[in-house]
Amino acid sequence: MRMKAAVMREVGKPLTIEQVELASPGPNEVLVKIEASGVCHSDMNSLMDTSTPTPSILGHEGAGIVVGIGSNVRHVKAGDKVALSWVPFCGVCPFCEQGQVHLCEIAFGPMFDGTLLDGTSRLSQAGQKLYHYSLLSTFAEFAVVAERSCVKLPDEMPLIQASLLGCGVATGYGAAVNAAKVTPGSSVAIFGIGGVGINAIQGARIAGASQIIACDVKPKNLELARAYGATHTINVAEQNAVQALKDLTGGYGVQFAIDASGNTNAGSSAWQGTRKGGTTVVVGAYDPKKELSLPAGGFHRVGKTLKGSFYGDVHPLRDIATLAQLYLDGKLMLDELILEKIQLEDINKAFDSFHDCNCVNVGRSVIVF
Repeated sequence: MRMKAAVMREVGKPLTIEQVELASPGPNEVLVKIEASGVCHSDMNSLMDTSTPTPSILGHEGAGIVVGIGSNVRHVKAGDKVALSWVPFCGVCPFCEQGQVHLCEIAFGPMFDGTLLDGTSRLSQAGQKLYHYSLLSTFAEFAVVAERSCVKLPDEMPLIQASLLGCGVATGYGAAVNAAKVTPGSSVAIFGIGGVGINAIQGARIAGASQIIACDVKPKNLELARAYGATHTINVAEQNAVQALKDLTGGYGVQFAIDASGNTNAGSSAWQGTRKGGTTVVVGAYDPKKELSLPAGGFHRVGKTLKGSFYGDVHPLRDIATLAQLYLDGKLMLDELILEKIQLEDINKAFDSFHDCNCVNVGRSVIVF
């Protein structure tokens, strides 16, 4: 079938709107009519990354309606509303058997190669292969995806809001609820109040934390954090974050700290601002050239846990469905995360906003098809 898509032709260059071909789904695949797609900072990172295969179709936050299924598909059918997960899993490896589906590695070879799980592409143009992105490619009118990328949604779930569930919302929520395991009445600090951090705040609020401390350098982000559940804010450019956290918690430090910043200095502060016996979760991706430095003296005496978290430790089929229900129950803020609704033709403007240091980054521009 022919469809409209935003194509990445060259690294660092604007995407071009083109007509491309999409082949039918394979036996374990699903054809989805994309209704909405969030524009994530990770998409821009890939646009600037020389390892991204070209030409490709970016986009990894999407929701839509199933319009076709392969012969082996059993869990969704035509007409179902679905949110898409960019990390399908195999279900049979040691990680999957232990319920750690976020650690399954079946997706990563094909993901980096720009194919679907079977190592081939369904995308082409005039006989030339186009590459997939994160096994989804949601910057297009339709997508062929793995069945395990499809999370069935309630009929009443609006798809524009649902498009946000597959990446930043799930990762932030999961960092608090799954990875940190925030407990009712506890104290939590979140470093980096962007698309992931703001949803870690929501996760901590939903988990029942009584003290939620947002830490960032942008006054606007800190102001917005309170609307999502933060009880206190720390501008780390103006205050010593470690001392401020201790001051707010009777000198002990927080029980849980989540670093969503991607900055190793923040990670060190998060660790030092966590009390004895507490848990520090790193969910932001650090620059591999950097090093995370922690105080070595008395390390064994503090009894703290330092944990890395990929994708918020989520089980997509379970947690994305849970997030949809939390939204419908009025407990999860999604409407407020939509910064603007745009057409596919305006996608480059959304990318341009990422380069503006003054631009609000708590939320998403959403492409509506």
